[in-house]
Amino acid sequence: MKPNAYDIKSKLGVIFQDVAVFEELTVYENIDYFCGLYIKDKNKRKQYIEEAIELVGLEEFKKFYPKQLSGGLLRRLNIACGIAHKPELIFLDEPTVAVDPQSRNNILDGIKKLRDNGATIIYTTHYMEEVEIICDRVIILDKGKILATGTTDELKELAKIEEKVTLEVNVLEEKYIEQIKKLENVDEVNYNGNILLVTYKKGKNNLVELIEYLKKESIKYNKIYSERPTLNDVFLELTGKELRD
Repeated sequence: MKPNAYDIKSKLGVIFQDVAVFEELTVYENIDYFCGLYIKDKNKRKQYIEEAIELVGLEEFKKFYPKQLSGGLLRRLNIACGIAHKPELIFLDEPTVAVDPQSRNNILDGIKKLRDNGATIIYTTHYMEEVEIICDRVIILDKGKILATGTTDELKELAKIEEKVTLEVNVLEEKYIEQIKKLENVDEVNYNGNILLVTYKKGKNNLVELIEYLKKESIKYNKIYSERPTLNDVFLELTGKELRD
């Protein structure tokens, strides 16, 4: 792309992981500057700036300088600067890294609004729960290679496990753990503290059978719940569980 290819650049929005704003400009002035690179009409630009500020929830911080903002607010400003000109294609590189839960929810809500308003978004993240919330199609990359691609449901079909059952058990003797391991369809059993995690590789009535076993052995538990494999399970299966640098 040539440096003067503004017709193409005006359709793109890029938000890097590292915040890139001007410290000497206020929140409003920063957004105005980046939006002004592509939107020359002052009235239209003013409207776009206000809409971007509202989208990321910075209404109360228009006159603040970046050094006066928290990390979460800075990331919101970073996003507003990248999307104020209403690009059709938006690249977001881990926008929720190291932000507080409130800012994270705000950022994700804003991204969903951009998506619902028609923007195409390429979103990179290590947080699989975010992928499930906002992505229509997913690509799992490892060391630069594509390992899998599809919808979230399609990728979950790649998991070798069918179900995970988690119980809160105050005391559980080793003999019961060994017996649970021998139950039908059980793939793995982990007991840490007072949490028992039973992973099944197949089967549809696993939870019922486990409850019947606990009842038969008079094992008391505080709560129990079942869940299907998550994208995080699929990611770890495909990329491995060893620690990375």
